[in-house]
Amino acid sequence: MQQGTLMRKVKSKSWKKQRYFKLQDDCMTIWYQSKRTGKIESAFSISDVETVREGHQSEVLQSLAEEFPPERCFTIVFYGRRGNLDLIASSAEEAQCWVQGLRQLIEPKSFPLTPALVSCTWIRDWFQKADKNKDGRMNFKEVQRLLKMMNVDMNEDHALRLFQAADKSESGTLEGEEFVLFYKALTQREEVLSLFQDFSEDGKKLTLLELVDFLRQEQLEDEGTEELAMELIDKYEPSETARARHVLSADGFLMYLCSPEGSIFNPRHRALWQDMSQPLCHYFISSSHNTYLIEDQIRGQSSIEGYIRALKRGCRCLEVDCWDGPNGEPMVYHGHTFTSKIPFREVVSTLGKASWENSSSPPPRMGASPPSSHPQRWAQSTAMLDIAVLPGRGVPTSPSPTLQELKHKILLKGKKIGRLEDTLDGPGDEAPDVSDDDNGAEAEEERRRVKVVLGMVHPSRGTKHGPALQKDKESLAQALSDCVVYCKSVSFRGFQEARSHSRPSEISSLSEAKARKLMRDAGNDFVRHNTWQLTRIYPSGMRTDSSNYSPQEMWNVGCQIVALNFQTAGTEMDLCDGLFSQNGRCGYVLKPPFMRDKETLFNPSDPGSREGPGPVTLTIQVISGQQLPKVANSKDGAVIDPLVRVEIHGVPVDQARQETKYIENNGFNPCWNETLQFQLHVPELALIRFVVEDYDKTSRNDFVGQFTLAFANIKPGYRHIHLLSKDGTSIPPSSLFVHIRITE
Repeated sequence: MQQGTLMRKVKSKSWKKQRYFKLQDDCMTIWYQSKRTGKIESAFSISDVETVREGHQSEVLQSLAEEFPPERCFTIVFYGRRGNLDLIASSAEEAQCWVQGLRQLIEPKSFPLTPALVSCTWIRDWFQKADKNKDGRMNFKEVQRLLKMMNVDMNEDHALRLFQAADKSESGTLEGEEFVLFYKALTQREEVLSLFQDFSEDGKKLTLLELVDFLRQEQLEDEGTEELAMELIDKYEPSETARARHVLSADGFLMYLCSPEGSIFNPRHRALWQDMSQPLCHYFISSSHNTYLIEDQIRGQSSIEGYIRALKRGCRCLEVDCWDGPNGEPMVYHGHTFTSKIPFREVVSTLGKASWENSSSPPPRMGASPPSSHPQRWAQSTAMLDIAVLPGRGVPTSPSPTLQELKHKILLKGKKIGRLEDTLDGPGDEAPDVSDDDNGAEAEEERRRVKVVLGMVHPSRGTKHGPALQKDKESLAQALSDCVVYCKSVSFRGFQEARSHSRPSEISSLSEAKARKLMRDAGNDFVRHNTWQLTRIYPSGMRTDSSNYSPQEMWNVGCQIVALNFQTAGTEMDLCDGLFSQNGRCGYVLKPPFMRDKETLFNPSDPGSREGPGPVTLTIQVISGQQLPKVANSKDGAVIDPLVRVEIHGVPVDQARQETKYIENNGFNPCWNETLQFQLHVPELALIRFVVEDYDKTSRNDFVGQFTLAFANIKPGYRHIHLLSKDGTSIPPSSLFVHIRITE
């Protein structure tokens, strides 16, 4: 008898196996079994799924594009380093059923997940893990095992008292709602209840006015506070009776504090909140190095998955290294190494599809090095023109266009013949006029038509000699050059030389070592240079393991394009994700005013050179932690000894770190109640990183979780910090509870 949906699971062009897929009754687990043997091969939780991609949005499915239409194909992408699951449904309707159903379960925008629902989901997951015999009930021995799994080292007598109090049926086991009661008793938040009672006259509820007092005094909400209080009650109070009376219960208060409104990250800054009408050089730009690599720089795999993941992560500057390939087709890989290769045309096709998924985002910028042979440069220019580099109606005529003007356009960085003005103005009357909206579309279409025709002429056909061959080479060079408009690559020969001879439409690339020398020798000149021209920084060639340098020191002098190896997790990528998690995750963050002024006196090594207010004091009370994850590959029954470290990343004088004491054997609900204090001289450039580690007195502490954000995005008051894994993915419901104060 058929169970579930029959689909093809695909691993390669030749490996396509039919499997039955089924969503379990709990709506949280999916398993699949072999059609031939009926054996269940694997299962995964909905909470493991990061996103679902439709169509040919994986390397494997792209290779099958001619065999299976995109309407039947989709990819399940998991958190962390688990491989993707590529599937082909029997019909477009069946594929849509799965795609939309999965998105309803995993995407908060489609299916709002309240803190209570997240907790219930987490409870159900743990119940299923601990219920070894799958009889739907748990005895005390199973509960003790579960506590160890949940990072709780609890006194056996206390655990037994909680167990017996929850066992309402007196059956010696916990079922369904009884286990929920046990969980609630286990997760009682005394520190939150105490805060609630400080503002509640009767200790049972917060009236509207009491909630307003809390929001003003502690959360420092000073605009529309009464309206905000009403919204919070309507949104987070679970009792209909309490909502009707405009009061907030202790449960509702906790739900608010665990919500986006109670997060340390200002929810208004999650959306696009900055001025997007500035020139490109006035923004920090999320940038990747050797984007095609998903492993190391010597023998690692090249994959279009690298581009897809980077774009999904908000990256706006991608790197494409092109080399001669078989059959006249250029290939993308790390030259002179043993990395695998992918066709350039597949990369460009992927960028053409994935770049525009978020239509509100400004343009991606692509750095493409040309192959060496004459015919393959023709192939490269044809492929790039197929995705319409700088698509849309007309090209901005300013040498320093704004982000808004460049919206929906792809910029190409590379070598260029002549100046930008030659491309914009054209050779006299031959250049179509695109300034008039009435005829701009027609002129643009004519321009594209000419370029595509150039790309279709394959220079390897026929034999040409002398002037004819030279003319072909000149046409080819011009065709490639015309794709480069606002990011002409030029060598850097010093700040004085750049001021005298360079243009805003040009860009220089510097190694991390060269950039460090410049910031040491001429910090202010470096900042001034970056107010009017783009600078790209790339990792040292010695980083063969794809490790990263600190991007912070490069941002301190205003470098816009600080390229990192996105495939390598660590502090450096935490800082990158932390900076670009704001502003709608569009990949662009506006630099502070003193880094956009061409006459600025700012030098990161001299914080007194910054114009503006004086230093600020950041005071952080680390109160407690909730349901911290266990350390990967830890022994059975091991419970962590957590501590919290707060790191300040910014200009040299602001760099600092402090940490709490460790709490022995409690990763479930540790309480620190310790206060850490920092003075920030240039808060506009500061990033705050919260790190939880498992203390080890004999060796290096183990990583547990982290969260990083820009100082400008901090919301003061009592706040929760929702922790992320080493790969930057969410690990609900793990969090820290803190109190934040900022004073001048």
